[in-house]
Amino acid sequence: MAEPRPPRTRLDTPRTSRRQLVRRPAYDPDLFGTFAENFARFMGTATFLAGMTVFVAVWIGWNGLAPEDLRWDDYPFIFLTLMLSLQASYAAPLILLAQNRQEDRDRVIAEQDRQANTRAHADMEFLAREVASLRMAVGEVTTRDFLRSELRSLLSELDDRARESAQSHPRGTTAEEGSAPGST
Repeated sequence: MAEPRPPRTRLDTPRTSRRQLVRRPAYDPDLFGTFAENFARFMGTATFLAGMTVFVAVWIGWNGLAPEDLRWDDYPFIFLTLMLSLQASYAAPLILLAQNRQEDRDRVIAEQDRQANTRAHADMEFLAREVASLRMAVGEVTTRDFLRSELRSLLSELDDRARESAQSHPRGTTAEEGSAPGST
């Protein structure tokens, strides 16, 4: 059996990817974003603030009270300032990245809420139209009270006719009673 040939590249279409001389490092943006969110969330806790306060207090205490040969920051807290500036220079972009991701999530949630509100509004309008059409239809349909009132009026009319016929033909003087059998 012959092996299938690889598809020929067409000369009239450009290549989709170019080979790079130096390969760029690949990273997962979601993984990095999750790290940034966790980092920003940790920096906003009381644990971080307490730990940073203890660290700075120990640094200042050690470099202020220890003998000069045991101090690690010879100049008045320049190394501490450098470390805090370095920490802030990394913290600010990570916090901004976390805020951007949260803003994207909020935008998606707001769009979903808007769509849900639009659907709910359309459903309410449909139901309002249906209720209005049912009200109009019920106005044309015989209700129980209307039927009862009509039956009462018919019953009273039948009673009136029965009384009239009883008055016009008293008992014992009906036409059938006037003609006795065997009389001619």
